[in-house]
Amino acid sequence: MNRNASILICDDDEDDLYLVKSILNDTKFGKQTIYLNNGADLLEYLHSHTKETSIGLILLDLNMPKVDGREILKIIKTNPEFRKIPVIILTTSNSPQDIDKCYELGANCYMTKPSSYEGLDDAIKTLSKFWLELSHLPIKK
Repeated sequence: MNRNASILICDDDEDDLYLVKSILNDTKFGKQTIYLNNGADLLEYLHSHTKETSIGLILLDLNMPKVDGREILKIIKTNPEFRKIPVIILTTSNSPQDIDKCYELGANCYMTKPSSYEGLDDAIKTLSKFWLELSHLPIKK
């Protein structure tokens, strides 16, 4: 368990980011969350902050400008410095091809975004609790 780990959320939809932020602000993880709105910013953050910051979880959208989620996932999971970070795909796509491809690339979980606020609230809180409270994450070296 790593209760001090940060959550990185990368999604280009400002409304979705706002909703997730409001959900997490009601939890103990709100202050540990970094919000990014494109894949290029996520990569820059990873390269510039992983030495001093423990990243416990990445919630990643698939369809984003600059660098899409599939490419980000591939980069994360093939980089020895980042590959142990759990990556949860949280996207609107429920395409079997997207699901299969993300698991092939190393996603730890694939979730279709719930269509209601209540569903999203439940999903985000459940993911946070499982990955940051119940799970044992790799020890940072």
